[in-house]
Amino acid sequence: MPDACILGIESSCDETGAAVVRSGQQILSNVVASQIATHQPYGGVVPELASREHLRAIVPVVRQALAEAGQTYESVDALAVTQGPGLAGALLVGISFAKALAFALEKPLIAVNHLEGHIHAVLLEQRQSGDAALQFPVLALVVSGGHTHLYLARREGDCWTYENIGRTRDDAAGEAFDKVAKLLGLGYPGGPVIDRLAPHGDPAAVKFQTSQIKHRDRRDRNLPQAEGARFDFSYSGIKTAVLRYVETENLKPSIESRRQALAGTDKPALEDYLKVCDRQTLGLVASFQRSMVEDLVAKTLAAAQEYDVQTLFVSGGVAANRELRSTFEREAGMQGLPVFFPSRSLSTDNAAMIAAAAFPKFLRKEFVAMDFSAEAGMVLK
Repeated sequence: MPDACILGIESSCDETGAAVVRSGQQILSNVVASQIATHQPYGGVVPELASREHLRAIVPVVRQALAEAGQTYESVDALAVTQGPGLAGALLVGISFAKALAFALEKPLIAVNHLEGHIHAVLLEQRQSGDAALQFPVLALVVSGGHTHLYLARREGDCWTYENIGRTRDDAAGEAFDKVAKLLGLGYPGGPVIDRLAPHGDPAAVKFQTSQIKHRDRRDRNLPQAEGARFDFSYSGIKTAVLRYVETENLKPSIESRRQALAGTDKPALEDYLKVCDRQTLGLVASFQRSMVEDLVAKTLAAAQEYDVQTLFVSGGVAANRELRSTFEREAGMQGLPVFFPSRSLSTDNAAMIAAAAFPKFLRKEFVAMDFSAEAGMVLK
């Protein structure tokens, strides 16, 4: 296997990332510039602001990644960049910069699907650990603020193929976490806050029901790539159920006072959140998280059983959730199914996963021409 250093660039949403990875398995550097402070006042990502922040950050982030890796622009063997899916303007910043570098340096350029990057984040660390060879097929759950997808992943030589067998019909799981946190006055990003608060509440305090989709698509031959059963998700309903609970229990005054109290605290600690959350709010948070986790785990394991998979991957920003990890480990373990997660630093968007996913394409010389562009709705296959 050739010893190749790939410079990866990631700018699909609100984090500017650059990394250097050797041969798809050794991280030499992995730099991420977060935009949380920029988007926090709005309670979510503002696309125009995200693009502007990428423009400011991309040059220093790439320079830092090269410096930390002990590499130069000239010494890397190839460049890799996220082509999609994501915010069009944000993607174009990374793509334009990668194109300029590739043209000036006369280096090959590799376009990577962001979702494949999340899958390769698991593979990257699995290779590093020296674990036994993976058993196929692999079922990968990619769950984040923008995506909730199930893929059957197969490998033939250096070529990876993916079959989508499940997706969200509306909100992604991470989006539901963020919107519920915003509704409850807990700030942005909401997923990590809910994860920290949930252990302090009663998960049986509020009874939520996640959507059980009655669809022809359980055996729908008309949907792309759907030759077998499908396992789709839907999280707009539970988000609405939280809103109705807030209204019927008249929680809005306490939410507004919480919002004002936290607004005056720079980077609130857990104790700051607990001071402004009563028992009822903590029970609501814990019940919401428990329902989300149970739905994600149940549908994923049902799909694993249906397709007789041998290995399970869970990746994406929501994969950092502690209750989701522990529940998957417990429930998958009872089925004798090995489950792999990326480390928390590789769960969220980063460029190391992009450089790792590019390595098989580098081996196949699967390079892109300079006229390729961003694909905001790019499909993984």
